[in-house]
Amino acid sequence: MKISNKEFKFVSTPEKGEVTAVYDQPESAKALLVLGHGSGSNLRHSLMETLSEALNEQLIATFRFNYPYSERGKGGMDGEKVRLSTVRSAINVAQKDNEALPIFAGGHSMSGRMFSMAQANAPIEKLAGIIFYAFPLYSSNPSIERAEHLKKINLPMLFLSGQRDKMANLDLLELVVSGLTRSSLHVVDTADHGFKVLKRRKTEEAVMSELARVTSQWIGEILG
Repeated sequence: MKISNKEFKFVSTPEKGEVTAVYDQPESAKALLVLGHGSGSNLRHSLMETLSEALNEQLIATFRFNYPYSERGKGGMDGEKVRLSTVRSAINVAQKDNEALPIFAGGHSMSGRMFSMAQANAPIEKLAGIIFYAFPLYSSNPSIERAEHLKKINLPMLFLSGQRDKMANLDLLELVVSGLTRSSLHVVDTADHGFKVLKRRKTEEAVMSELARVTSQWIGEILG
């Protein structure tokens, strides 16, 4: 399968300047996913690259991007305001370059939460849905406070969460998802927050292939 690849920079915020993005589009792509990384990584992290490749195999184009702090590669994480502005900028750039494709937003851990917070604060035009790869329900003490803003979102949402995720107790996450409209939860057998799995996993399917397959099936249902 032929996949076009393009790397470029875009302005995250006027104050913080440019960050890197990588756009991968397979032939006959059916949708575009703006894909953000987790708090401690960047767009070239192995999880991001292998997930992007698996999504491309499912005919989903991906637009990966850095935040200013991950672009620098040093220093602490950007403040929430900067991260929220960056995810909005990423979606805007992706939409302008790919008007023909339905656009979804998603991310691993922190980025999924940033997309949902941005959407809850002010709905993003033409966004078709949000995908959470390991939604960080809490950092240490189990609670559902971080999920309160999700009730403000009137978009389809897909949660893919590991059975052993220490940042999202499944009982609590199931409670959250059941209280939302147009939302689905897929549990990944034996996976942790970074989607590392155990040898006793019940399926031989590669974990990134599973994430991509479920994502593709869900997008197909949304698009009808």
